[in-house]
Amino acid sequence: MSNQPKIDWTPTEYLAHERAADSKHEYWAGAVYAMAGASARHNLIVTNLIAELRTQLKSRRDCTVYPSDLRVKTSATGLYTYPDVVVVCGKPQFEDDIQDTLLNPTVIVEVLSKSTESYDRGAKFEHYRTLDSLAEYILVAQNSYHVDHYVRQPDAQWLFSEAKELEHVVELSSISCTLAVAELYDKVELPLRPRVLKEMNQAEHYSTQ
Repeated sequence: MSNQPKIDWTPTEYLAHERAADSKHEYWAGAVYAMAGASARHNLIVTNLIAELRTQLKSRRDCTVYPSDLRVKTSATGLYTYPDVVVVCGKPQFEDDIQDTLLNPTVIVEVLSKSTESYDRGAKFEHYRTLDSLAEYILVAQNSYHVDHYVRQPDAQWLFSEAKELEHVVELSSISCTLAVAELYDKVELPLRPRVLKEMNQAEHYSTQ
């Protein structure tokens, strides 16, 4: 998000502005924040996520997957935002007749970036946890093979697990789907880690001697 929010907007003013805008903005507590564009790597991971979920949910008429253009509102806190991927099961509930602001997501997926990771893990997840409909929250890294998975428990606690290898599979029990890490990162070229770069540079150095 941009660090230069517009202050003292009402939700009605925000929605009127957003529906006419060419870019997306997040809203909370009267402030409107411009959302930055995503990298090619980020968009490819999102595409893979949607493809995997759409294929598995095709036979389930009660569940639908949406991309990041669908706005989500956390009614308890007043946050309006755009998750990277949303799945809703059952009848979608929208804020108004325009049906562009979802109130009852079942699964939310965010693809992490350097500028948003702490927010997605912290304050944003706090907002999302107020959604009674939300059963699972998934964070997907774009610089390494790493998927964090949070599942709501009956006592309102959240069970955490992570997948860090290409052969790992994330089980989404609330929608009876699986996410194979290898499929999420299909055709995604990850940046080389500093240690790998160092080892490559050392190998190149010795080969030229």
